[in-house]
Amino acid sequence: MGFFDKLKTHFSGVFAAGRLDDDFYDELEEALITADVGAGLADSLTSALRDRVKQQGIKEPEQAKEALRALLIDRLSTRDGGAIALSPAPAVILVVGVNGVGKTTTVGKLALRLKKSGKRVVLCAGDTFRAAAADQLEIWSNRAGVELVRQHEGADPAAVVFDALNAARARAAAAVLVDTAGRLHNKTNLMQELAKIGRVADRELPGRARECLLVLDATTGQNGLAQAVEFAKSVPLTGLIITKMDGTAKGGVALAVSGAMGVPVKLVGVGEKPEDLIDFNAPDFVREILP
Repeated sequence: MGFFDKLKTHFSGVFAAGRLDDDFYDELEEALITADVGAGLADSLTSALRDRVKQQGIKEPEQAKEALRALLIDRLSTRDGGAIALSPAPAVILVVGVNGVGKTTTVGKLALRLKKSGKRVVLCAGDTFRAAAADQLEIWSNRAGVELVRQHEGADPAAVVFDALNAARARAAAAVLVDTAGRLHNKTNLMQELAKIGRVADRELPGRARECLLVLDATTGQNGLAQAVEFAKSVPLTGLIITKMDGTAKGGVALAVSGAMGVPVKLVGVGEKPEDLIDFNAPDFVREILP
């Protein structure tokens, strides 16, 4: 049984109780914590539901479920619908995250997605530490039919970004996608390097659309929130990409980070195929949890 199935069963038990008393709210908070949304957010959501139940005079658990669904969708929804900013061009899309979350693959999939929509894209191999990273990105650049800017292994990442930004400007590209080195979120020197890349982008392409997308593994749980907090200290996070969001994934990290920090989930990876990077849909996600 996948995680979402287990979670549905747990929530079903909560809302099948037939009462809206203190035990109901305690059980609901426990179910939310099980979903890896974090104790703080679980408490906040439970309290908000209590208030809404009282304000709307809700008496039935099924009505309370509808109210909770609305609260969850509200926490996950954004005014722009989660769209990636591409104007004014060329947009600079920085993709960050710790090792092993699938950043390079995600950058490649996003490049292919943009190219298929008619956008001219430049890829930047900003991960100069992992030997295979640039080679992996080159495979994606060939597959997508987009230009790749890379240097030798061990090169200064900010210098590679500088070249890529100028290439994007010269070629009137719609966007430059920057793959960055996987780094532990608690390594100060590496985070400072990330901030340096951001400053280069500010200097070379001022006023252009900017995205800094943090890639998180759906199975990460509460550690994903810790990662987001630390990355946000060095670069302004504009969105999340949740990878490995299949039937066995918890996915609570989406609520944990977006709900706690107000950073929208923009894309989710649901498989290995290039087309398996899709728009995040808050109502669909919530229906998986509360059908």
